[in-house]
Order: sequence, then structure tokens, then C-alpha cells
Amino acid sequence: MSNSTPATIEDVARIAEVSIATVSRAIHTPEKVANSTRLKVNQAIAITGYTTNAMARSLRLGRSNMILVVAPDIGDPNFSNILVGLENEARAHGYGVLIGHTQNDAQRGLEYLKFLNSNQAAGLILFTGILPFGHQTMTARLPPSVGVFEPVFNGGIPYVGVDDTEGARKAVDLLLAEGHRKIAFIGDSRTRLAFTRRRLGYDAGLDAAGVPPDLRIVLEGDGTIESGRHAVEQLFMRDTLPTAFMCVNDQTAIGVMIGLGARGYDIPRDFSVTGFDDVPQAVFISPSLTTIRQPRTAIGKQAMALLLELLSDGEPAETEILLRPDLVVRNSVSAPSRSWSKR
Repeated sequence: MSNSTPATIEDVARIAEVSIATVSRAIHTPEKVANSTRLKVNQAIAITGYTTNAMARSLRLGRSNMILVVAPDIGDPNFSNILVGLENEARAHGYGVLIGHTQNDAQRGLEYLKFLNSNQAAGLILFTGILPFGHQTMTARLPPSVGVFEPVFNGGIPYVGVDDTEGARKAVDLLLAEGHRKIAFIGDSRTRLAFTRRRLGYDAGLDAAGVPPDLRIVLEGDGTIESGRHAVEQLFMRDTLPTAFMCVNDQTAIGVMIGLGARGYDIPRDFSVTGFDDVPQAVFISPSLTTIRQPRTAIGKQAMALLLELLSDGEPAETEILLRPDLVVRNSVSAPSRSWSKR
């Protein structure tokens, strides 16, 4: 929206693709609006800046009762369940939740920064892993903030998530117990701290088993399906094939499985594959994916509780809360075939 033209409720309704009456109900009686509709309205409010008028009552009290949740991709399978935990905890304490979708766009990040600096949100939950704002003066005036799902690379703000290192260690230990010694790590990253921690778990598992590291089968990736498929092509071109793939997340693992399937290989007869996150697709892909489950709803609840603690006391009792992950064994892992294990 233009800075010179105040946003209207009609603008919110148009962007959310709902009626004006629905926008009004979502603001004033959110319990009467379907969750999916309320999320669309909240996102439209955050984008347009209409919150200035819509939340006037709370602003007149000198403090907003809204929490801004900023995510790079609200379509991420991990987002919705974490949001459930966030919103339930917020509502239990009289707060509402606004959704900010950056789409990895720096300009959108700047707009949300302006929104925060106008005191229209009491606190910030950040999914992006980085502070998406380039203006240091405004960043210094951020409200209480908590990182979730991805540790904040450049912010030094409290974080709530899964114990990535422990989860990765569980995955590599399973593959080692099945007899694998050539285990590729797909998704190494210098900027994604969650991925870096998963690499640490991989390294620690190999070291404990006395398996020497082989950097030829450690490949970088961005956590997408395409990065997993591309990793398979790289390994075949290098002729440095593993017997198992330990992937940094489920999307990468699905890409690996697609890449292997396109070459005519069977999983797990020819190769074993593990993921991380346990997204809904993991159970439906064939074969179903062995992975590490994140307690997403619990992560959301803990993150909001930590933020509310910051809003109340100013200083958190803990600056990092890591929840334990679970190993979910399905059908994508077995002992290595004799032909591959001899390579």
C-alpha cells in the first residue's frame, strides 16, 4: 500500500479475498471465524498496514496485543503445526497473531520492520533464520523477539526448536546399525544453522563408529526437492556412490528418492534414504520415508511462552530451548546390498 494513502477495510477484504463483514469478524470476534480464513485476514492486515486502525483499542492502551509471526514461506509443511502451538498459547494469554509472509523478499522484510517500529505488534516470532531487515537503526528498536524452527544467524535472539544434532545422530546411528559405512550427507550449509547442526550430528555418529569421513559424499543443498535430485546427479557424475543418503530434511530426501527412481534404482534395496522433519508427504511417498520427527506444536507453544516471558520480565530464563526429536522408522532403510557395499 502507498504510504500516503491509509489502508481501508476494503483493501484488507480484497487481498484476503473475503467480505468486509468477514474481516470485521476476524478482527473483533476471531473465535467465530474459521482458522484458515482468519490467517488470510491477518496476513492481509499485516501487508496493508490496516492494523493501525483495526487494533486502535489496544494501541490506545499504549501496547498492542498482537504478535507478528514472520515466515519466508507459509506453505512450508512445518509452518502450520508450529503456528497452531504459537496461536493457542497466545490466545490463552490474551494475544492475537498476525502472519507476515516475506517470500524471501528483502523489501517485504523492510515493510514488516516498519510495522514493528510503529508499535503495532508487541513481539516478534521469526521463522526465517536471519533478521530480514537491513536498516540497523530500525532493527535496534525491535520489540521482544524469539527465533523458531531455524536459529537466527545474525540476530542473537532467543531460540526455540528441535535438537538438530541429536536428531541427526539418531538417523546416522540407524544407518550404521544397518551396516552402512558409505553414508552421504545431503544439505550441508554455511548459513542455515539448523543444517549445520545436523551436519555435526552426522560427523559425531561416524566418528563414534570409527568410520572415516569422506568429503566427496558431503554435498551442499538448500533444503529443496531439486537440491536432493541434483545431489544424486552429482554423485553419479563423480562416481562416488554411497550406500545410504542422510538428508538434511524431508524435502531433500524426496528429491533424492526421485533422482534415484529416475535412474531405475529401488529404495531401499539399492540405496537407503533418511530425512528430517517428518512432513506429511513423508508417509505417503513410496516407499514411506524414515525420518526424524520434530514436535512442531510443542515448539510453537514453547516459543510463544518464551516470548510472553520476555514481554513480562524482559529477561528470559533460557536463551535456547531445544526439544528432543523422535526417530520414525518406515520403509526407506535396509541393510546395504552386497553389490554396493563392496564398492
